[in-house]
Amino acid sequence: MNEISPSIQPLGETALVLSVGLDLAAQRRLWAAWHALEQRLPQVEWILGMGNLTAHFDPLTTAARVVIRALEGAWTNSVGVELASGQVVTVPVRYGGEHGPDLALVAEHAGMTPREAAELHAAPDYTVYCLGFLPGFAYLGGLDPRLAAPRRADPRLAVPTGAVAIGGAQTGIYPMPSPGGWQLIGHTTAVLFDPYRETPGLLAPGDTVRFCIEDIA
Repeated sequence: MNEISPSIQPLGETALVLSVGLDLAAQRRLWAAWHALEQRLPQVEWILGMGNLTAHFDPLTTAARVVIRALEGAWTNSVGVELASGQVVTVPVRYGGEHGPDLALVAEHAGMTPREAAELHAAPDYTVYCLGFLPGFAYLGGLDPRLAAPRRADPRLAVPTGAVAIGGAQTGIYPMPSPGGWQLIGHTTAVLFDPYRETPGLLAPGDTVRFCIEDIA
């Protein structure tokens, strides 16, 4: 395996970002570094992203050089670390029609029929790289590159809860109503976020998501 060369850059005066590139091997190492850093420096807020890990800290109590050394050490020590496998979550989806008004556009962009696009979207196992944007929103890695589609030029003011969408080379599920510019290709009744559950979010980094076709309009 080729060694990944990370970079650490400041984000203002109270944050540092470790960037490592976007692939699953790098993301797995980030998961390990993230878990280790939360234990080592709990006074720092560690935010896991797609191909990056951000440290928000108080410079009056924690020096930047301490955070940099911690990031470098956690990344170096993440080589070969095996984390417990995440859960496998099956998500039922109704594709196209009123449930996925942008499926035809995504299919046309990919040079295939809406049915072919829906079946291709449901074929892979996806990995939850990180959570963000909204509570319970999972950024999923594993989208077939043929389905990559540009975001909408005119974002919607209200995307419904459960919308399955594609934005660029990523796919995800909206856990609650929100403005959004991703292309809506389907809808699920799975509850991605419930503040009254013991674990509010259905998905966590490292989980595997499998989309199950309920219908294609």
